Amino acid sequence: MNETRQAMDDALKRVVVPYLRDEGFKGSLPNFRRPLEKQIDLLTFQFNKYGGSFVVEIAKCPPDGITTYWGKHVPPTKVNAHSVNTRQRLGSTPDHDHWFHFAPPSHEFQPVFDEEHFLVVANSVIAFYESQAKRWWNAC
Repeated sequence: MNETRQAMDDALKRVVVPYLRDEGFKGSLPNFRRPLEKQIDLLTFQFNKYGGSFVVEIAKCPPDGITTYWGKHVPPTKVNAHSVNTRQRLGSTPDHDHWFHFAPPSHEFQPVFDEEHFLVVANSVIAFYESQAKRWWNAC
Protein backbone atom coordinates (compact mmCIF):
# COMPACT_ATOMS: atom_id res chain seq x y z
CA MET A 1 0.00 0.00 0.00
CA ASN A 2 1.48 3.36 -0.94
CA GLU A 3 1.97 6.29 1.42
CA THR A 4 -1.06 8.32 0.30
CA ARG A 5 -3.38 5.33 0.47
CA GLN A 6 -2.13 4.56 3.98
CA ALA A 7 -2.68 8.20 5.00
CA MET A 8 -6.23 8.04 3.59
CA ASP A 9 -6.95 4.78 5.43
CA ASP A 10 -5.63 6.35 8.64
CA ALA A 11 -7.89 9.39 8.21
CA LEU A 12 -10.93 7.20 7.52
CA LYS A 13 -10.17 5.12 10.62
CA ARG A 14 -9.74 8.28 12.69
CA VAL A 15 -12.83 10.14 11.45
CA VAL A 16 -15.33 7.94 9.59
CA VAL A 17 -15.08 4.63 11.44
CA PRO A 18 -15.89 6.13 14.89
CA TYR A 19 -18.76 8.05 13.29
CA LEU A 20 -20.15 4.86 11.74
CA ARG A 21 -19.81 3.05 15.09
CA ASP A 22 -21.87 5.84 16.70
CA GLU A 23 -24.45 5.28 13.95
CA GLY A 24 -24.67 1.59 14.91
CA PHE A 25 -22.47 0.05 12.22
CA LYS A 26 -20.29 -3.00 12.74
CA GLY A 27 -17.38 -4.17 10.61
CA SER A 28 -14.10 -2.68 9.46
CA LEU A 29 -12.68 -1.08 6.35
CA PRO A 30 -13.87 -1.62 3.70
CA ASN A 31 -17.23 -3.19 4.73
CA PHE A 32 -19.74 -2.06 7.34
CA ARG A 33 -23.17 -3.41 8.34
CA ARG A 34 -25.90 -1.99 10.53
CA PRO A 35 -28.40 -4.70 11.46
CA LEU A 36 -31.87 -3.31 12.06
CA GLU A 37 -35.19 -5.02 12.73
CA LYS A 38 -36.42 -4.87 9.12
CA GLN A 39 -33.18 -4.58 7.13
CA ILE A 40 -29.41 -4.47 7.20
CA ASP A 41 -27.90 -1.16 6.06
CA LEU A 42 -24.65 -1.72 4.16
CA LEU A 43 -21.77 0.65 3.44
CA THR A 44 -18.67 -0.34 1.47
CA PHE A 45 -15.54 1.58 0.46
CA GLN A 46 -14.07 0.65 -2.91
CA PHE A 47 -10.64 2.06 -3.73
CA ASN A 48 -9.57 2.77 -7.29
CA LYS A 49 -7.06 0.11 -8.35
CA TYR A 50 -4.85 2.87 -9.81
CA GLY A 51 -4.87 4.78 -6.52
CA GLY A 52 -5.89 8.27 -5.51
CA SER A 53 -9.64 7.86 -5.10
CA PHE A 54 -12.46 5.75 -3.74
CA VAL A 55 -16.22 5.45 -3.83
CA VAL A 56 -18.58 4.75 -0.96
CA GLU A 57 -21.48 2.54 -1.91
CA ILE A 58 -24.56 2.00 0.22
CA ALA A 59 -27.19 -0.70 -0.05
CA LYS A 60 -29.61 -2.62 2.11
CA CYS A 61 -30.86 -6.16 2.35
CA PRO A 62 -33.29 -8.25 4.42
CA PRO A 63 -32.21 -9.08 7.98
CA ASP A 64 -31.46 -12.70 7.04
CA GLY A 65 -29.03 -11.75 4.23
CA ILE A 66 -29.57 -12.28 0.51
CA THR A 67 -29.67 -15.03 -2.05
CA THR A 68 -27.89 -14.16 -5.28
CA TYR A 69 -29.57 -14.72 -8.63
CA TRP A 70 -27.42 -17.86 -9.07
CA GLY A 71 -28.72 -19.28 -5.78
CA LYS A 72 -25.88 -18.63 -3.34
CA HIS A 73 -27.01 -17.46 0.10
CA VAL A 74 -24.93 -14.63 1.60
CA PRO A 75 -25.57 -14.59 5.36
CA PRO A 76 -26.11 -11.37 7.32
CA THR A 77 -22.58 -11.56 8.78
CA LYS A 78 -20.97 -11.69 5.32
CA VAL A 79 -23.18 -9.49 3.14
CA ASN A 80 -21.77 -6.19 1.87
CA ALA A 81 -22.95 -3.50 -0.54
CA HIS A 82 -21.37 -5.31 -3.50
CA SER A 83 -23.50 -8.37 -2.73
CA VAL A 84 -26.65 -6.39 -3.58
CA ASN A 85 -27.74 -5.28 -7.05
CA THR A 86 -29.50 -2.07 -5.98
CA ARG A 87 -27.05 0.34 -4.42
CA GLN A 88 -26.14 4.02 -4.40
CA ARG A 89 -22.77 5.75 -4.54
CA LEU A 90 -22.55 8.61 -2.07
CA GLY A 91 -22.20 11.92 -3.88
CA SER A 92 -23.41 10.56 -7.20
CA THR A 93 -26.39 11.84 -9.13
CA PRO A 94 -28.10 10.39 -12.22
CA ASP A 95 -25.75 12.56 -14.34
CA HIS A 96 -22.53 12.25 -12.33
CA ASP A 97 -20.54 9.38 -10.79
CA HIS A 98 -18.82 10.73 -7.66
CA TRP A 99 -15.37 9.63 -6.51
CA PHE A 100 -13.62 10.89 -3.38
CA HIS A 101 -10.23 12.05 -4.70
CA PHE A 102 -7.33 12.21 -2.26
CA ALA A 103 -4.30 12.01 -4.61
CA PRO A 104 -3.46 11.61 -8.29
CA PRO A 105 -3.44 8.03 -9.66
CA SER A 106 -0.33 6.09 -8.65
CA HIS A 107 1.26 6.36 -12.12
CA GLU A 108 1.30 10.18 -11.91
CA PHE A 109 3.49 12.54 -9.88
CA GLN A 110 2.59 12.27 -6.20
CA PRO A 111 2.61 15.60 -4.38
CA VAL A 112 3.12 15.59 -0.64
CA PHE A 113 -0.06 16.16 1.34
CA ASP A 114 -0.34 16.99 5.00
CA GLU A 115 -2.62 15.12 7.39
CA GLU A 116 -5.28 17.84 7.17
CA HIS A 117 -5.82 17.10 3.48
CA PHE A 118 -6.85 13.51 4.21
CA LEU A 119 -9.02 14.56 7.16
CA VAL A 120 -10.94 16.94 4.86
CA VAL A 121 -11.64 14.07 2.45
CA ALA A 122 -12.71 11.82 5.33
CA ASN A 123 -15.07 14.49 6.67
CA SER A 124 -16.60 14.86 3.21
CA VAL A 125 -17.66 11.20 3.44
CA ILE A 126 -19.61 12.05 6.58
CA ALA A 127 -21.21 15.07 4.90
CA PHE A 128 -22.48 12.91 2.02
CA TYR A 129 -23.59 10.24 4.47
CA GLU A 130 -25.65 12.81 6.36
CA SER A 131 -27.18 14.36 3.24
CA GLN A 132 -27.83 11.19 1.22
CA ALA A 133 -27.44 7.83 2.97
CA LYS A 134 -30.04 8.20 5.70
CA ARG A 135 -32.68 9.40 3.25
CA TRP A 136 -31.81 6.67 0.70
CA TRP A 137 -32.06 3.83 3.24
CA ASN A 138 -35.45 5.11 4.40
CA ALA A 139 -36.80 5.72 0.87
CA CYS A 140 -35.87 2.47 -0.85
